[in-house]
Amino acid sequence: MESKADVLRLIAWLISIIAVLGSLYFSEIRGFVPCELCWYQRVLMYPLAVVLGVGFYRRDRNVGFYALPFSVVGTGLAFVHYLHQKTDWFDQAIACTQGVPCSGEYINWLGFITIPFLSLTAFFIITCLLLVASRQAENSA
Repeated sequence: MESKADVLRLIAWLISIIAVLGSLYFSEIRGFVPCELCWYQRVLMYPLAVVLGVGFYRRDRNVGFYALPFSVVGTGLAFVHYLHQKTDWFDQAIACTQGVPCSGEYINWLGFITIPFLSLTAFFIITCLLLVASRQAENSA
């Protein structure tokens, strides 16, 4: 490890791996069928695990430039999905017409932790870590 920025990028990568493994656990082991919005979140999280891993391995100080679009869009999408589950704000805008309804909750731990909430948390933390790592790298250059 060369710097604090490297540690932050490592933590971001580990969080993305945990998120990918968690989504696979819910679908492949627990048998939860992902809804349409969950699939979009997977489309954004799975590449993050690869991009952050390659960036960390190559010690690419610019990996945030490649990864932030995935994590920022993922944060927004997961937030909208969570609001769709917990409020009626997006009932008209989001119509998951095929398969599992996007408003469904396979888990509801402590009354607020759902799968989209877990996704939101992972995307948000990754985004914050990458932004701080970029700032650290700028300040040390």
